This record gives sequence, structure tokens and C-alpha cells, in this order.
Amino acid sequence: MFIQTESTPNPATLKFLPGQTVLEIGTADFPSVEAADKSPLARRVFAVDGVTGVFFGHDFVTVTKADAALWDHVKPAVLGAIMEHYQSGIPVMEGEARPAGGHAEHTGEDGDIVSQIKELLDTRVRPAVAQDGGDITFHGFDRGIVYLHMQGACAGCPSSTLTLKMGIENLLRHYIPEVLEVRPVAA
Repeated sequence: MFIQTESTPNPATLKFLPGQTVLEIGTADFPSVEAADKSPLARRVFAVDGVTGVFFGHDFVTVTKADAALWDHVKPAVLGAIMEHYQSGIPVMEGEARPAGGHAEHTGEDGDIVSQIKELLDTRVRPAVAQDGGDITFHGFDRGIVYLHMQGACAGCPSSTLTLKMGIENLLRHYIPEVLEVRPVAA
């Protein structure tokens, strides 16, 4: 098994591509070891000293390390953990655990606007940030402000504010005049 690695805009995060499907649908975010209870793969990666976050996409695993940890030490151990997991034949997710579909539900009078926001996120934004090992999902819309949840490499990335303000906010404001601002939300 050959696992490729790619850097991301977030220096604390690397993207690992095992050459096979990680999740059939959706994404899964594990911002802490406690959140990884339903994923044998995430638990195995968290067992590597220095790992602080794990994120799964369709065909990648994004790993975030502690600031004090060095990739020279963490990367080989993560590669080994991913390889061991896939060779074990154990599923990525256990039992009834289902990956997240992505966006939060929204009910109310702004339904048409929210549908447009989600459509633009799905077609223009999410594929681009997945290339960088992350995901950005809709969290809410209130009085012209769009709230987005950043995951994987996007969470804690130094350039995420620039991405939100200059990229996503400008895109949404261009196509949807009702959008005034975009803000990040914590998990």
C-alpha cells in the first residue's frame, strides 16, 4: 500500500491519500480523541503522539498536529497507523456511526436564500477546500450573516479568515445580494 501525502495551507495539517475510499459519503471531523470513539481509524491515528485532530473526506485523511510536534516525527507514525488500519480490514466507522452530510438544516422564511447558499457552497467552495484537506459547511443564516463551520485543514488555518472574507464572502455576496457578511462558528 502506498499512501501519498500533500501539504495544506495550514502548516499544522497534512493530507494523507491512502489510494482508496475513506468515506463513501459525507465527511467526519474528529477535533479531539474523545470525538473519535466511533472510528477505529481515527482512534489509531490519535494514538500517534502529537496528533490533535483527524478529519476524513471521500479519499483522504487530514491530520493536525500540536504546535510543539514536528512533522518529521509525526508523519511516519501516521503513515504507519493508516497502513495498519487498512491492512487490518476493520471498517473506518463502527456500528451505526454515520458521517456528516454536511450542512445544518434551516427552517424559516429565508429558505430560498439558504438553498442558494448551500448550492454555491456545494458546487464552488467545498470541492476547492477538499483539495486542501478540509471542508466548510453551512451552519446558519441570520439577518444577512452567513455562519460557516470550518473543518479539517480549514479549522485553525492561518489563511482561513482570508478565505472566508475574500473568497467565500465575495462569492456569496456576488450571487446573493441578501448576504452581507460571512462568519466562522466553532464546532
